[in-house]
Amino acid sequence: MTPSTGVDPPFLEPFLGIVFDLDGTLVVSRHDFGRMRREVIRLAERYGVPAEHLSPEEPLHRILERARAEMQGSAFPATLLFRFEAEYAALLNSIELEALPRTRAREGAAGLLQGLVDRQFRLGILTRSSEEFCCKALAQTGLARYFSHLRTRSSPGPAKPSPESLRALLQAMEVPRDRALFVGDQLLDADCARAAGVRFYAVLPPPGEPTELTEDRFRRSGATAVARDLEGLAVQLDVLPPHSTLPAR
Repeated sequence: MTPSTGVDPPFLEPFLGIVFDLDGTLVVSRHDFGRMRREVIRLAERYGVPAEHLSPEEPLHRILERARAEMQGSAFPATLLFRFEAEYAALLNSIELEALPRTRAREGAAGLLQGLVDRQFRLGILTRSSEEFCCKALAQTGLARYFSHLRTRSSPGPAKPSPESLRALLQAMEVPRDRALFVGDQLLDADCARAAGVRFYAVLPPPGEPTELTEDRFRRSGATAVARDLEGLAVQLDVLPPHSTLPAR
């Protein structure tokens, strides 16, 4: 593993627990995020949020934050805000589930996770997907058996990228922050880990996925290490010797 530049936080070795992002990191589902953003903006418009105040170019969580802020600033009745929350959750859930038939495990995922389980690591999932999609995707790809701790968009309390979501998951896993690692494939994951005071390893998106993410961008966002794929991550975590291949499981 190549050390990061600058001064790293005072993390302890060895790791006790590893938290993974789901979509893009362990599974590939190709959610229609563009449609999600457009549909949420249309929904917010129906609740009186001016369309020009929301942009489909922004990440989905930013759109939702702005829509909530607009409603709260306009003194919306709490009942309407709760109704909006319920409607957008149902909307996102339905679009997510459309991606389930094409969802597959990322190459090397099962071999990596089995290697970590064999070494007694505690494993968790932190995802912005719904609990229904998360559980069904893990079951469909054969990865469910590796995880007893999940935190999703459906979980009570703050959702990713709030650092409190990662801290709450680690608390449930009984893993101190300085003995934990978060692995993800987006800058949002890096931001969440940094804000929570948790070490972060990045995995570049799968080949063929449109992305502007690079190792340098992840490093600047606080990643301690960056892997091209899950085999590279397995080497960095000492699950796999260099120049080896993860077994199929």
